[in-house]
Amino acid sequence: MQEFLIPAKPDLQAARESWLKMLARERRLSPATVEAYERDTRQFLHFLTGHCGGSPGISDIATLRPADLRGFLAARRNAGAGARTLGRGLAGIRSLLRFLERRGLANAAGAAALRAPRQPKSLPKPLTASDAKHVVSVEGQLAEEPWIAARNAAVLTLLYGSGLRISEALGLSAADLASEADTVLRVTGKGGKTRLVPVLPVALRAIAEYRKLCPYHLDPKGLLFRGGRGGPLNPAIVQRDMAKLRSALNLPDTATPHALRHSFATHLLGRGGDLRTIQELLGHASLSTTQVYTGVDTARLLEIYESAHPRA
Repeated sequence: MQEFLIPAKPDLQAARESWLKMLARERRLSPATVEAYERDTRQFLHFLTGHCGGSPGISDIATLRPADLRGFLAARRNAGAGARTLGRGLAGIRSLLRFLERRGLANAAGAAALRAPRQPKSLPKPLTASDAKHVVSVEGQLAEEPWIAARNAAVLTLLYGSGLRISEALGLSAADLASEADTVLRVTGKGGKTRLVPVLPVALRAIAEYRKLCPYHLDPKGLLFRGGRGGPLNPAIVQRDMAKLRSALNLPDTATPHALRHSFATHLLGRGGDLRTIQELLGHASLSTTQVYTGVDTARLLEIYESAHPRA
């Protein structure tokens, strides 16, 4: 982890470092989440340095009151932080205090009593079924090189057909889905959690076409999807090509590679898919994360009703 000047006494610095290592090794949080918690708690310690009149130690945060935490959130809000950032920052502070509490070094009651900032309700914005089919087709790709067009179609088909995250698709090895008999894929997602997802025949055919046209040797121990020069395919390349595609198709800016994953869940739910099964397919740890798609489906139903009903 990158070294920063931490405004804290040695005892608190050491405890915080142990907490961050615990998040990565035992809780198996993603590197991005651990980095965000590191940044949030570092900002909190900077705030406490001014709030307490000096670098804080464990004794200074052992009995933090809700008012102290509200002061930090107010300062971050004044600096332009949004509700999601504030909520994540409070979650990180709570986690650190619970870590210290389990070791008899602090009391986390003050942080637990503070209500998190209200989060804005934002629904995923899926593509329509017809737009999604066009986006993932090899005929719809804009790349001049046939093998790159086949590659992009294969990647996007996995996002829409199996609900993969782009990092999960690009992390596949060349040994994965090597045959059209491989109809189930074991995916390693966030936090190192694995899940099984079905792979549609159309996706298997798209991958087979990419394998046939790819000019590079696909070693079974190497990555399946390659960049233009044979190295790992960068997510930014897929996002750039998707941006060109949505411009050509006159799709909204929300039509991103990740929107295909939203489309996968929304279209399954709209066709009667079970919410718990969709949770498993997406790899969500909590059902509440998946339940946002019920809002999408309801919104679509209301849109259809208001446009079609003669009295709407």
